[in-house]
Amino acid sequence: QVQLVESGGGLVQPGGSLTVSCAASGSILRVHDMSWYGHAPGKERELVASISKVLIANYAESVKGRFTISRDNAKKTVYLQMNSLSPDDTAVYYCNADVAVSGSRNIRINNCWGQGTQVTVSS
Repeated sequence: QVQLVESGGGLVQPGGSLTVSCAASGSILRVHDMSWYGHAPGKERELVASISKVLIANYAESVKGRFTISRDNAKKTVYLQMNSLSPDDTAVYYCNADVAVSGSRNIRINNCWGQGTQVTVSS
């Protein structure tokens, strides 16, 4: 019932900037924590940044000071602004969210993943 769709990936030069977005849709009561993960070739999937419903943000040490996560609750969308990009940032970036949905007799929290968007940093 819930779908997360990423957009905004592409090719960017080292030192450049890029912003990716992820929009949630479906039978959603509320979107709680939202996160971005990066999966680089030959490496484990890594939590890049997360943001809570009340805008408490956390970042991986490798991106602190360069990346900014934000969200628009009305649009059910999370963004990741990436500055001073390095080839080491090249990865597929996946959106993750905890989403409240209605059950027959209660409210359930489902963890959902997007399909990912490719970010390539190269000259």
